[in-house]
Amino acid sequence: MTDQPDSLCACGSKLRRQSCCQMDPPLSAAVPTEAQRLAVVRAAEALSSGDVATAERLALTLLEAAPNLTSALWLLSQVHERAGRDVSALAVLSRLVAADPNHLDATLALAMRQFIAGDLEAAEVHARNTVRLAPSDPRAHNLMGMILTEAQRPQTGEFHYRRVLELSGLRDPILLANLAWNLKGQGKIVAARALYQESSAAAPSVFQTLLGWGQLEEADQKFDAAAALFDQAATLRAGDPGLALAQAALLARQGDKVAALVAYERAIAGSTAATPNGEPDAYALLAKGRLLDQMQRFDEAFACFDQAKSIMRETAGATYFAAEATAMAQRLAGFFTKHHLAQMPTATTRPDCPQPLFILGFPRSGTTLLEQSLSGHPAIAAGDELPFINELSQSIPRLLNSPMAYPEALAELWMGNNRLELDALRDVYLRRAMGQGVVNPNRGWFTDKMPLNEMHLGLIALLFPNSPLIHMHRHPLDVVLSAFSHQLTHGYNCTTALETTAQHYVLIMDLVQHTVQALQPRYLAVRYEDLVADMPGRARTILDFCGLPFDQRCVDFQNNQRVANTPSYAQVAEPLYRRSTFRYRNYRRQLEPVIPILRPTIERLGYTIDA
Repeated sequence: MTDQPDSLCACGSKLRRQSCCQMDPPLSAAVPTEAQRLAVVRAAEALSSGDVATAERLALTLLEAAPNLTSALWLLSQVHERAGRDVSALAVLSRLVAADPNHLDATLALAMRQFIAGDLEAAEVHARNTVRLAPSDPRAHNLMGMILTEAQRPQTGEFHYRRVLELSGLRDPILLANLAWNLKGQGKIVAARALYQESSAAAPSVFQTLLGWGQLEEADQKFDAAAALFDQAATLRAGDPGLALAQAALLARQGDKVAALVAYERAIAGSTAATPNGEPDAYALLAKGRLLDQMQRFDEAFACFDQAKSIMRETAGATYFAAEATAMAQRLAGFFTKHHLAQMPTATTRPDCPQPLFILGFPRSGTTLLEQSLSGHPAIAAGDELPFINELSQSIPRLLNSPMAYPEALAELWMGNNRLELDALRDVYLRRAMGQGVVNPNRGWFTDKMPLNEMHLGLIALLFPNSPLIHMHRHPLDVVLSAFSHQLTHGYNCTTALETTAQHYVLIMDLVQHTVQALQPRYLAVRYEDLVADMPGRARTILDFCGLPFDQRCVDFQNNQRVANTPSYAQVAEPLYRRSTFRYRNYRRQLEPVIPILRPTIERLGYTIDA
């Protein structure tokens, strides 16, 4: 049975479909009449006095007669929010902002709802517009700070948090705690700890502050301090699953795996009870699985990984964007050919600022270990995961005024008036790096280890022909297994299943092989297994490739005071160990479905498959 023309809209607004999402023509803002303005005022007064039903009735009446009345849409969104109807509030806000992108309060509310829902990309689009609309409004900068911190761009997020402090003139405890969490993500432990201390002194009973502070102390290996803060947080919210996860991670780092396992199971039970569909938290399952792996309970560990990814696919709708990934790889390979590149200019090297040193590699291939090692050298600063290459690739059509998309837009460089534009593109990257604070003028290099930057290896080689490109290799079965055991968003969401992780790994490695053969860049492949087996020898080889003298601090990487902002932060704070090499042997049966996918790449890289 089909919906009747006058049936209510599926978005939950309580408006008829023709007056809501199926309007024809689409919604556009209109100036209210005097009668409409007065009706909105009456509805707002009703809502303010707590008469939600009257406010809703008046707003719906207005919108049935004038669906493009944005002041009534704003009021209706507040009604839905007051009633706890999150989905319909989001739908109404989306319509309102589409009609009136300059409505500051609605745009702020929409971006915040998208942020809470985990849609960081959409939230950032609208949050950026709030800053454009109101550059002196602390709310806009605070929202940007939250979104960018969560999106793993803490340096830029820090700028916006500090703008809130400047604009408000207040030392709000929650803001200070948020800024502290941001600084922790940058490895600025001392500054972050000072902010947590100030925040907690002003507001000593804020659960999230105590939890975040405890996680900072755990990352900095101050385990007793972390335990005390977690205990204090437990007095406020004893059954919180997030707290149980943090306590489990702490216990695992202290070596008490049995107690850690109990804590993970407590976190999973708490998350199961808290979700409407009774599904356990996927992140907790992954963490439990990794602990079971350390305890050599491999079948149980893989069952946790598999269940977690099943939940992500079925409940969260996570899926690998295979068609998009394949199409982009094919286009990149089709453009970056010897014939095309023979006609292509290359950028010059700026002598007045440090240069990027690119650490390439599929997630979980050992890039964090390598960065932690190299950043111990006095000539190399740690840049961490910089998103600038990917951002630049998306901006190239606009920057080159090309009607084509990337990478085909680079064909504009063949034009006589564009022969110097590669230097301009290079400077866009360098300006972003300087603005993010990762460029240390006292060090000649800064690392960029953004996962899967190797997809843009051709662009990197054009922009920075003299930069070392160090590509971490690891046994493909180990890479796929380790990536599957984590929740990673890089790589077109490929890690949602074991098979898609393997497919994307092969796609990337084939593209790298093609690009290296075509460009012959300053490229060095390093095996993770060799690095672990002979750190001094491999470090010497890598530093020599970079034109730098050997430094023992690169070998003693565990003494590096920097705290890595990746899932490997705990591992790289330990002395070198070999337990992660050829880990796949413990999961030979479970990995059987992906061996045919990976076998050609395994053999090409010189690895074998042991029974």
